[in-house]
Amino acid sequence: MASGKHFKYIVLGGGVSGGYAVREFAKQGVQPGELAIISKEAVRIILPSPLSPLVAPYERPALSKAYLFPQNPARLPGFHVCVGSGGERLLPEWYSEKGIELILSTEIVKADLASKTLTSAAGTTFTYDTLLIATGSSVIKLSDFGTQGADSNNILYLREIDDADNLYAAIQAKKGGKAVVVGGGYIGLELSAVLKMNDLDVTMVFPEPWCMPRLFTAEIAAFYESYYTNKGVKILKGTVAVGFDADANGDVTAVKLKDGSVLDADIVVVGVGGRPLTNLFKGQVAEEKGGIKTDAFFETSVPGVYAVGDVATFPMKIYNDERRVEHVDHSRKSAEQAVKAIKGKEAGSAVEEYDYLPYFYSRSFDLSWQFYGDNVGDAILFGDADPGSAKPKFGSYWVKDGKCVGAFLEGGSPEENAAIAKLARAQPPAASPDELKAAGLQFASKI
Repeated sequence: MASGKHFKYIVLGGGVSGGYAVREFAKQGVQPGELAIISKEAVRIILPSPLSPLVAPYERPALSKAYLFPQNPARLPGFHVCVGSGGERLLPEWYSEKGIELILSTEIVKADLASKTLTSAAGTTFTYDTLLIATGSSVIKLSDFGTQGADSNNILYLREIDDADNLYAAIQAKKGGKAVVVGGGYIGLELSAVLKMNDLDVTMVFPEPWCMPRLFTAEIAAFYESYYTNKGVKILKGTVAVGFDADANGDVTAVKLKDGSVLDADIVVVGVGGRPLTNLFKGQVAEEKGGIKTDAFFETSVPGVYAVGDVATFPMKIYNDERRVEHVDHSRKSAEQAVKAIKGKEAGSAVEEYDYLPYFYSRSFDLSWQFYGDNVGDAILFGDADPGSAKPKFGSYWVKDGKCVGAFLEGGSPEENAAIAKLARAQPPAASPDELKAAGLQFASKI
């Protein structure tokens, strides 16, 4: 076994949460040599480049948007954390300057929380005093279900930068070709848009009755589906991919659907969800709702072990329940909260409980929406939801038990988005549905 290394703090996971945790440690005054971040993402050699080839943590949302743009696509080092929230860009050199060890291309295959030891695939051991689990999620693959032909070439997924590189290369190789997007959620909608922007013939396929069903109402979804249709994206609902055909080279040629139809395909992109990466800790920590159970400071049932981002099931104070949230905003904020709690406990100073307001957003084509709060109760649509409008602008309020508990807005200004966030936090008494519909954004702006 390779010799071990000890650190006061280890952040396990090199994604958004990991990057924001490290920045918060630096803000709180971590000493050189105390902190390591361990990531399985590979060292990349990008030539010619004067910059370090290391992939320090980066803002994942760029991968489904600007990274794949046909003109002036985003590339590292342009979107390292923490630019996504308006912060400084942490290049690999930043870590070395701070005395923070960036341990890349290192997959941890065993975690023994009792002995505070992590073991890598290469047999190297790492010991710690405090562990922050920021392992995120892995994509669900069709091959996991034994879908026939799912291992064919050019059936692609998107999670890490290498996946985005593979997709970008396929787009360049198949210019003007046919792309099938399997899934109607975040990834499905964002990638369908970017594939269309790259002049591919795009078809979306998903089993639900409308897109983004976990958040969108049928009325909201109808707008986006019509908008995408007007852009030339074909949408097939209520069916799933059951198999794939490939040519002699193993390249995908067609998608077979459950309803019996067959779609020609040069590229298939699959976005059917993710699974939180918690297997290393099974049986060692308390779990809840598919994640690792934490308190309001993201400490797990094992003292000195914290979990943040996708893997954490935490108290949602505003709704008095426990939830697991898969979104970049929570990934950033939970990481910062955990580090403040770790350092606060050391200093004997109090830290406020995490009081998160759910927030989701997306951008595609010329569209941009934001949602705050809880999408429960009755939904009231307001504004101009005509997909043929030059600048459509509409929203929805959700009313439960006489209170406005959630708000969605397409095409809002920063001030208007701030107003719906304030409303979702305040949960004011709701007017009648007709009055809400008539008032529209004015109702939020008066809060």
